[in-house]
Amino acid sequence: MADLLNLAMLVCASVGATAFSILAAYSILRVGFALLRPRPRPAAVKTQAQAARIS
Repeated sequence: MADLLNLAMLVCASVGATAFSILAAYSILRVGFALLRPRPRPAAVKTQAQAARIS
């Protein structure tokens, strides 16, 4: 019975470690690619010259 319990704990620990490593790698890559993405720059406002009307 003790061997079966040890095997179950070993399997649970390995599945947990694998899940944690996959989530950690995903978050690291997501942050890395977010840093590589170019920042959107605000569009330049187009101005038009207007003549003053004197009446």
